[in-house]
Amino acid sequence: CAPCRSLVRPLEPVEPTVLRAKKVEIVDNLRGVFADAGVVVVTHFQGMSVAEVTSLRRNMRDVGARFRVTKNRLAKIAMADTSYAGLAELFTGPTAIAYSADPVAAPKAVVDFAKKNEKLTIIGGGLEGNLLTPDEVKALAELPSLDELRAKLVGLLNTPASRLVSLLQAPGGQIARVLAAHAEQG
Repeated sequence: CAPCRSLVRPLEPVEPTVLRAKKVEIVDNLRGVFADAGVVVVTHFQGMSVAEVTSLRRNMRDVGARFRVTKNRLAKIAMADTSYAGLAELFTGPTAIAYSADPVAAPKAVVDFAKKNEKLTIIGGGLEGNLLTPDEVKALAELPSLDELRAKLVGLLNTPASRLVSLLQAPGGQIARVLAAHAEQG
């Protein structure tokens, strides 16, 4: 009706250069992600609610990893010149990536979340240029993280040192007891 048309404002056209600039920014950002990541896990997240994705992101952040929903075409462009270029075929459907510098952090967080929520499906991944199947991602998640490995290594290095100190102190203690016994007798 004529009165209704007067209330509706026509949409302002969006500048194509603005859209292109935003896409270039997204591709550059993703290229940086692929360049810096030690591991990338490709997932499908169809049917997940905003609260579930927020919970996953929080879990990822706690372990030093990130979860990001991607546009498939832009992700393929971004990874073209990186060691993760082989992952391009996995980018179909509602795709998101989990990534971290630690090669165990992102897989561990994603696998733990996927066990609780069947809406998150692991499609595959990449570890410093090597393609990973979903089973290999799950196997990688079973490994201890770099921090856990460092703690175990420090523990192993400290154990011999503490034994050495106790061995070195033992003869001194024995000599002191022998001298004390001789002093009491004589």
